[in-house]
Amino acid sequence: MPILFRHIVKLSLPMLLFGVAIPLGAIPIGGKADSLSVNDNRRFDYFFMEACSQQAQGNYAAAFDLFEHAKKINPQAAEVYYNMAPYYMSMGKDSVALASILKAASLNPDNATYQERVAEHYLNAKNYPAAITTYEKLYQQDHSNTEILRTLLQLYQIDNQYEEMLHTLNRLETQEGESEEITLSKMRVYEMMDDKKAAYNVLHSLVEKHPNDFLYRIMLGNWLMQNNRQKEAYHYFNDVLKEDPDNASALASLYDYYTEMDDKEQAGRLMTRILSSTKTDQDTKITLLRQYLSGKDVSATDSTEVLRLFDLALSTPQPNADIAEFKASYMYLKKMPEDSLYAAFQKVVDLAPDNAQARLQLVLSHWNKQEYDKVIGLCLPAQEYNPDEMVFYYFAGLAYYQKDELDSTLTTFRKGVAQINNETSPDMASDIYAIMGDVLYQKGQAQEAFKSYDKSLSYKEDNIPTLNNYAYYLSLENKDLQRAEQMSYKTVKAEPKNATYLDTYAWILFMQERYAEAKIYIDQALQSMDSTDLSGSIYEHVGDIYYMNGLKEEAVNFWEKAVEKDATLETALWKRDNKKYITEQEYKKKWKKD
Repeated sequence: MPILFRHIVKLSLPMLLFGVAIPLGAIPIGGKADSLSVNDNRRFDYFFMEACSQQAQGNYAAAFDLFEHAKKINPQAAEVYYNMAPYYMSMGKDSVALASILKAASLNPDNATYQERVAEHYLNAKNYPAAITTYEKLYQQDHSNTEILRTLLQLYQIDNQYEEMLHTLNRLETQEGESEEITLSKMRVYEMMDDKKAAYNVLHSLVEKHPNDFLYRIMLGNWLMQNNRQKEAYHYFNDVLKEDPDNASALASLYDYYTEMDDKEQAGRLMTRILSSTKTDQDTKITLLRQYLSGKDVSATDSTEVLRLFDLALSTPQPNADIAEFKASYMYLKKMPEDSLYAAFQKVVDLAPDNAQARLQLVLSHWNKQEYDKVIGLCLPAQEYNPDEMVFYYFAGLAYYQKDELDSTLTTFRKGVAQINNETSPDMASDIYAIMGDVLYQKGQAQEAFKSYDKSLSYKEDNIPTLNNYAYYLSLENKDLQRAEQMSYKTVKAEPKNATYLDTYAWILFMQERYAEAKIYIDQALQSMDSTDLSGSIYEHVGDIYYMNGLKEEAVNFWEKAVEKDATLETALWKRDNKKYITEQEYKKKWKKD
C-alpha cells in the first residue's frame, strides 16, 4: 500500500596565460633585430603570431610547438621564453618555468611585466627574500608605482624586517604625502617592535596635528587603555564627550573603561544610555551587546537582563533587522520558550521580510503545531521575497496536501520545481516530485504520476517512500510488475520491519500469483506492527492472500477486520459476506450488473 509523505525531510599556480589573448603591443620584443635576416624576421613573426593565435583559441599543444619553432629561429627573443613558461608550469616543471621567466627577464630587463612575473613566481613559491629583491628592482625602475611598495611592506612584515617596513613606509610617504593611514601603519610597526614610546608618540602627533578630529583622541585613549594607562585614557574619552556628548565611539570606549575598572554601576548606566539613544549607530550597539555577552560574568547573568538590553536597543527606530536577528539567535541558542522565540523571529521578519532563515523558523513553528493555513500564509510572500528558496514551495505544498487541496498542492510544487538548480537539495527535489506523483495518481493521472516518480528517483534513487508508492501504484495498474517488485524489494531491505512496505511487496507478489511467497511477507507485516496500527487495506490484503493459500476461514476473519477498520472498503465487505475472493475489477463489473 502507499505511504503518505506526511514527514519532514531534514534539511552540506593558476595558468597565467592559458585562454587569454596576449596583446602583443604590451610585450616589447627584445633580441630580435640586427642579427636576423629579413627572411628570418618574417619567419619568426609568423610562428610567434600563430602561436599566440593558437593559444587564444585554447590549442595549447599547437601553440607550444609554434613557440618552440620561433625560439629556434631567434633564441634571444624574450617574449618567447615568457609565453612558454606557463606550459612548463602546467607540466609540473616549475624549475624549467622559472628558468624560462628568468631568461625572458634577463633578455629584456626593462620589461616590467617580465620582472613582475619573476617576483610573482618567487612569491607563490614563498621564496620571500628573492621576491623582495625582485620587487626592489622593480621599484627602482618605477618610483611612481606605490603598489610595489605596499607589496614590499607585506613581504618585510612576513620576514619580520621591521626596520625595512619603516623605511618602506617613509618611501610611501615621500611618494603619496602624509596620511593617517601611513602614520597609523608606522604606529603598528612600532607596536610589533615593542617600542611603546615611539608608538605613543606617533598617535599623540596625530592628535596634535588634528585637534578637531575626535577619532584620534579616542584611538589614543584606547591605546592607553591597552597599555594599562587607564586614568590618561579616561581623560581623552571624557574630553571628547564634553565637546560631543553623543559620540558613540567615545561612549563605547568609556564603557570599556568602567568595565575594566570594575565599576558595574557606571558601566550599567552607560550601557543603558548608549543602547536607548537614537544617536547611537546600530553597529556600536551591536558591538556593545557582543562585548557584554562575551564578558567574564555573562554565564552567571540572568537572561532577563540580557533581553532587557536587547529590548533597549530595539526601542529606537531600526534601520535593518541586525539587532533583532542577534536577539533571536541568542534566544535560540539559549533554548528559550517557543512563544517568546516565535515573537523574536517575527520581529526579524517584520523588519526584514526577505530574511529567509527567520521566516523558516516561523514556518517550522506553525508546521509542528499543524497550523497549515499559517504555514501557507508565511510561505506565499516568501516565494516573492525569496523566489529561489525551494523550502517555501516545499512547506506550502505540504500544507496544501495536508488540507487535501490537491490542485493547490500541484500548482505550488510546479512553481517550486521550476526553481530547481544546482544548489537545490536533491532530497527536497525528490520529495516534491514524489508528492506530485501521489497527487497526480489520486487525480486519476497515472501516466503523469509515474513520470513524476521517475523525476523523484532521478534526484534520489533510494527515496524509499517514492519506491514504495511507485511500486504499489504500478501493481494497481497491473503494469511493469517486475520493475515494481524490484523497487518494492529495495524498500523491504531498507526497512525490513515496516508493515506498509512489507504489505506492498506482498501485494506485488500476489499480483504475480506467487501466493506462497506473498503470505510470507504479509505475515511479517502482521508481526511488525500492533493490530491497532494496521490499516483496513492491509487487513484486506491479508485476507486475499490467505484465501489464495487455501485458508478461507482465516481470510473471512481478516476481511471482517478490514471492514471494522474502514467501512468504506466495499470489496472487503462483499468478500466477507460472500466468503470468497473477488478482484476489484470483477467487483465493479458485478456491482454495476447487480
